[in-house]
Amino acid sequence: MNIKIQVSKIGGIGRTYRHINRYREIVAILVKHGFGDAVEKLDLHKRLDFGKNFILRRAAVETAHLFHYERIRIATEELGPTFVKFGQMLSTRPDLVPPDLVRELEKLQESVPQFSTENARQIIEEELGSPVDLLFKDFVDSPLAAASIAQVHKAVLPEGDTVAVKVQRPNIDKIIEVDLEIMLHLAALAEKHFKEADVFDPVGTVKEFARVIRKELNFRLEAANIEHFLINFKSDRTIHVPHVYHTLSSSKVLTMEFIGGYKVSEITRINPKVVASRGSDLVLKQIFIDGFFHADPHPGNIRILENNVICFLDYGMMGVLSKEHRERLADILIGIITKDASKVTKTLLNLSKHKQVEDEDSEILESDICELIEIYSACPPNEVELGTLLQRIGDVVIEYHLKLPRDFYLLAKALVIIEGVGRELDPDFSAVEHSTPFAKKLIRERMNPKKLIEDFVNSALEARLLMRDLPFEVREILRLTKRGEAKIRFEHEGLDQMLKTLDQIANRMVFAVVLTSLVIGSALIVLSGIPPKWHEIPVIGIAGFMTAGMIGFWLLFLIIRRENM
Repeated sequence: MNIKIQVSKIGGIGRTYRHINRYREIVAILVKHGFGDAVEKLDLHKRLDFGKNFILRRAAVETAHLFHYERIRIATEELGPTFVKFGQMLSTRPDLVPPDLVRELEKLQESVPQFSTENARQIIEEELGSPVDLLFKDFVDSPLAAASIAQVHKAVLPEGDTVAVKVQRPNIDKIIEVDLEIMLHLAALAEKHFKEADVFDPVGTVKEFARVIRKELNFRLEAANIEHFLINFKSDRTIHVPHVYHTLSSSKVLTMEFIGGYKVSEITRINPKVVASRGSDLVLKQIFIDGFFHADPHPGNIRILENNVICFLDYGMMGVLSKEHRERLADILIGIITKDASKVTKTLLNLSKHKQVEDEDSEILESDICELIEIYSACPPNEVELGTLLQRIGDVVIEYHLKLPRDFYLLAKALVIIEGVGRELDPDFSAVEHSTPFAKKLIRERMNPKKLIEDFVNSALEARLLMRDLPFEVREILRLTKRGEAKIRFEHEGLDQMLKTLDQIANRMVFAVVLTSLVIGSALIVLSGIPPKWHEIPVIGIAGFMTAGMIGFWLLFLIIRRENM
């Protein structure tokens, strides 16, 4: 199907040819998959040719048999790597998108061809400053894998080490920047034309995504993540972290130790129970102890080496948890194990960015969480999926318009993935049983005398800073008060309804006065006998009584309808 689109000036984004051409492609794909109504609401239809209505109807018919969210997923895949990455990020944010759409976005697949070896060699030479044949003893032209941002080649160093060379796609940074600018423009249009978009926060979400994907484009940050991981597990013999060759790496090229080993699915070559147990412990240590965790531990990113040693691949997407958030998470876990719904509820409220919850709502939230915990507590330990339970708790919290930190959902997603891997390897695997010791260790650390002293010192320092700044703050308040610039924000609950009621009373009183005046005036005219007359009754008096009658009936009608009268 050929969709002819003419793009005029696009306000709010760059007006270079690449922007206009890409915008044309995006609009065409949206129309093709039946989102012509969105194109119109976003005012993008102004860029379509005269045959717009026919085109939109035709496109809608061609995709009408597909479910709405399925069409979103297919359109996202066709829109390219940037939009696929955005969809994958949204699949970890059930606080932003409906559950059914989350499940559909989880199916997103990157379908990208490998780029030429000539381009790969050119990028390596430009980034590292030497020809590939001088840098490597052997360089395999055929890539091991190709993804949306980079592809990986196998190579051998002059000293004999086998390495994996990750090379960024040509101009992918420029392509993504164009897409990000267009996405930001579309997000701004969505906020303008869709009232329901306020909950989704399109502009804020796109900005957050831009921050994440720009980090992924910088391979130096991935190298730093690997080094961070290496430090955290330097004395752990159950895990192997790839060595990074920093002199052969840059922001667009990452050279690291080549990892062979076995896939998780090759259970005949590994000890599945040992791998399931170790893998779970490694992820839980990352979460509860280190606060720095691999956010995408799917089977393709895990290799099993000799003696069931585990190696994670692809360190581009990492999650970070502060000490406070780790402790809160431990509280939630302990609350789940001890069936303490009150503890879980209070912890969630403390974690939330919007804590204004009515007491009544807080009690209902606690009741909902209690019910959820009871349901899961009735199951055998090996059937309780911790990640899924955290996701369900997150869903309950969303219903009360509370906003948990982004990494909470990233963490829940990571747990769901690693639990799935663990359960495939060992049907008796229980993440709850494995995670309990880590949570209890965090709780014990709080009562450690050294930790208590540290907390006391920190609190004392905070109090000192408060006392130091207090005189200045008081002087500032007095200064503003003296100049008449001090403002107090006062909000009276229910005041709007009271004002509306007073307005209704005032309107009714005015109508009643007018009605009374008309009746009295008409009566006086009738008694005076002022001509002209109809059946010996003054016409003006009759008109006055009729007007008064109509106003009276109208007032009665509005009172019965309880409208603004």
